[in-house]
Amino acid sequence: MKAIQRAITVAALGLAVVACGRGEKPPEDTPPITGAPTTRAQHGETITSATLQAIKRRGRLNCGVHEGLVGFAFTDNRGQWRGFDADFCRGLAAAIFDDPNAVRFVPLAIGQRFEALESGRVDVLWRNTSWTMARDAGEGLSFAGVNYYDGQGFMVRRSLNLNSAVELKGARVCVQAGSTSELNAADYFRVRGIEYRPVVLPNEEAARAAYAREDCDALTADISALAAARTTLSSPEQHAILPDVISKEALGPVVRRGDEQWGSIVRWTLNALILAEELGVTQATVDARAQDSRDPRVRRLLGVEGDFGPMLGLSKDWARNAISGVGNYGEIFNRNLGDDSALDLARGLNAQWNARPGGLIYALPIR
Repeated sequence: MKAIQRAITVAALGLAVVACGRGEKPPEDTPPITGAPTTRAQHGETITSATLQAIKRRGRLNCGVHEGLVGFAFTDNRGQWRGFDADFCRGLAAAIFDDPNAVRFVPLAIGQRFEALESGRVDVLWRNTSWTMARDAGEGLSFAGVNYYDGQGFMVRRSLNLNSAVELKGARVCVQAGSTSELNAADYFRVRGIEYRPVVLPNEEAARAAYAREDCDALTADISALAAARTTLSSPEQHAILPDVISKEALGPVVRRGDEQWGSIVRWTLNALILAEELGVTQATVDARAQDSRDPRVRRLLGVEGDFGPMLGLSKDWARNAISGVGNYGEIFNRNLGDDSALDLARGLNAQWNARPGGLIYALPIR
């Protein structure tokens, strides 16, 4: 019996040594921002996010955005950041600080965006980034949701009298290097056995400029980006976006893997802004609805009932602050991309799920 007990003791010591050895090296996906580890919330207990702690210490959110894409992220004549993605950055800052201006915008080229996120230079990447398996499973990134459903298309001069992308046989097609657009275009023409001449440019601005100089016959990119590019041309009415949609591009915010609570904060702030539109809560009415609404869904959203904000490490009125700061999803869309903008894009797939006609925008329940 004593021999058996000694064997068990030796085995236990061996396991302990192995476990200690494992603990000497941190996992590769440990986020570069250090702080208290994330723990599970139980019985109302608050969990802790290293990223959130770092944001609160510095007093602002660092948000990675496009260097300049009309409608999504660009600077106006006064040097102020505007756009659909920029407003979501402000909404997130408002959820954390009750101040939509507590954000520093970090413009990033396509080749810089993931490194900037992984290195901790930005806390969140809100830069019209497509959710793909390689990025989600292979690059140590975590997508926190979808705020815009897009698809890739082609823009051509009306003078070419083209009705479809299948007519681009032998055409020169401008595309941005290192983008999903470059890969999608190659797939599209290959499957159809269509010969084309890719004109690969180092960045989006260069691709737009090459198209404007007529160095290519067509420009391919996400349809929203094509609509933005068209507004910058000298005669926008002379250019058409073909009806072909050759890909599915689900665009949304990206965070580092390894800080689950921070990912939840970004995810639920996005969902709160979507839910606000569904429930008819606007920037102008949010305070009144918090006071007067008897709808339990509205009361939970605005922090009147429940402790949903503290589950995230935020205040009870985190969502109310976000809506007050930037408005609901529909308001953000309309002023930057829709009827009230230069792009004048239809809601299409980005309509609420219960609209007529319905879209794909669907908020997860807060309950």
